[in-house]
Amino acid sequence: MNTNELTNKICKAASDKKAKDIITMDMKGLMFSTDYFVICSAPTATQVRAIADNIEDELDKSGVHFDHKEGYNEGEWVLIDYGDVVAHIFRDVNRDYYALEELWNEAAITHFED
Repeated sequence: MNTNELTNKICKAASDKKAKDIITMDMKGLMFSTDYFVICSAPTATQVRAIADNIEDELDKSGVHFDHKEGYNEGEWVLIDYGDVVAHIFRDVNRDYYALEELWNEAAITHFED
């Protein structure tokens, strides 16, 4: 699976669980460790975990497994690292607080439309 397919599959899996404001950020040239961020949010920790679970389940079906996952138990900000693509699933309040879109404002942003 190429990077664009992986990014789209993550976005679709998040959308299927009603993630809000799904974007991709092109991190090529800004980070050496990954090509894209996928960022989305949800109002509750339970929904954040449901989105993370669905991303993991859908990619597992394609034989793609994450390298690293953190923040799942708390459900405030779950990071799932697939190497070339890193998914960030935030609770709404934490997305606003950490503002990755502003921190990495040089990155080209694409809004996901399902």
